[in-house]
Amino acid sequence: MTENEISYQIRGAIFNIYEKLGPGLLESAYEATLIYELKKRGLAVESQVAIPIIYEDIQMESAFRLDLLINKKVIIEIKSVEKLTKLHHKQVLTYLKLTDIKLGILVNFNSDSIFDNIIRKVNKLNQD
Repeated sequence: MTENEISYQIRGAIFNIYEKLGPGLLESAYEATLIYELKKRGLAVESQVAIPIIYEDIQMESAFRLDLLINKKVIIEIKSVEKLTKLHHKQVLTYLKLTDIKLGILVNFNSDSIFDNIIRKVNKLNQD
């Protein structure tokens, strides 16, 4: 599957979860249900993936953790906050840069409109 095909499946799963659970839960609840929904759709899901940082030829283990990595092609960063900040957006872009993954999805489940709170972040992705 391409990144865009995976993204379509992710968005559908997010919509289902939001419709059934609504806003206001902890990120861990949304993460668990999203893992279930994505696996149900046949996607390979890795949770809390430790990613090392290489700095001046030194590899620092577990420097950060991705919330979810889907099919080794798409990062999902899950939030349940009152409002997404610039820092949340920068976090996803940094994850994409450090992993050389092309697509990230930032989602904030704690919102009145989930449609406005699923944001695609791109790192050299063809938009085909």
